Amino acid sequence: MKYKNVLVTGGCGFIGSNFIHYLYEKNDCISVVNLDCLSYAGNKDNLCGISENNSYFFYEGSINDEQLVNKVLKKHNIQCIVNFAAESHVDKSISDPHNFINTNILGTYNLINSFNKYIKDQKFDCLFLHVSTDEVFGSLKKEDPPFTENNNYKPNSPYSASKASSDLLVKAWNKTYNFPAIITNCSNNYGPYQYPEKLIPLTIYNAINGNNINIYGDGSNIRDWLFVRDHCSGIYKVINSGKVGETYNIGGNNELDNNQLINLICQILDELIPAGNNQNTKFKKYSELIRYVPDRPGHDFRYSINSNKLASDLNWSPNTDLLIGLKMTVQWYLDNQNWMIKSLKK
Repeated sequence: MKYKNVLVTGGCGFIGSNFIHYLYEKNDCISVVNLDCLSYAGNKDNLCGISENNSYFFYEGSINDEQLVNKVLKKHNIQCIVNFAAESHVDKSISDPHNFINTNILGTYNLINSFNKYIKDQKFDCLFLHVSTDEVFGSLKKEDPPFTENNNYKPNSPYSASKASSDLLVKAWNKTYNFPAIITNCSNNYGPYQYPEKLIPLTIYNAINGNNINIYGDGSNIRDWLFVRDHCSGIYKVINSGKVGETYNIGGNNELDNNQLINLICQILDELIPAGNNQNTKFKKYSELIRYVPDRPGHDFRYSINSNKLASDLNWSPNTDLLIGLKMTVQWYLDNQNWMIKSLKK
């Protein structure tokens, strides 16, 4: 790892915790500081096996806490911040946007402002890696080409608007203050440790509990799916080899509509734990639980990421076949049902 003292914000969340696991698997002899407010989606259990490491340090707190951020930066001689901290559930942003504005915009401002002041006194190279989303680009039609780094921002939900705002702040600090920042925009992630409000883990949870599997609208909305470990490898590549001031798209090259995705998950569950073998179930296949519900407001039709820049400039590409990744993901949730139940009780 190019930077030895790394601050990961939101490190108890889905992607953040996977990234910390990835760093320790790389065995780069680095010091990792995790700053997380432990909101409902943050879970310290995501880092079992890491938390006992003497090069790992955890602080419970908000990225809006300027005093705490400054303390962590100085105490641990932070060289690189990887900012995963964000409110990210679109449905929640529609019903209660306040936390999204507070965390995604004001929190990012506090981080970049504090880090910018801090690095003025340092003699070593520093980097701010801001993790963002493809949703800032808005919605695509079925025939449109995938998003590139040059697409205009056209966010359509409070969540995507708040992430677009944070991206623009990072870009502005880079141009105005020569702030050493890079932005990554990823497609939809899936994999272990994802809080079961999101589509894939929620589908698994509802299926194995015999609940309705709800699909918005007619299920034709399309997403590009990226296995979380591939996302982590892309971020790692950008941190070590990316160019300051640039933006890099990280996609999975796996476009499916919601009907295809959910039916595929049901088929995997049919193979792993056939419902028909359980006398207590009233259905023979998990797909029988699928129900169509009214579409959510401002539901973007399609997201698709073009990762050619990352492939050509930094020689990165996703390694996980979608079917293999989904099978590993489903199996992980089946093996960790207590984790799901405990998470939902928070």
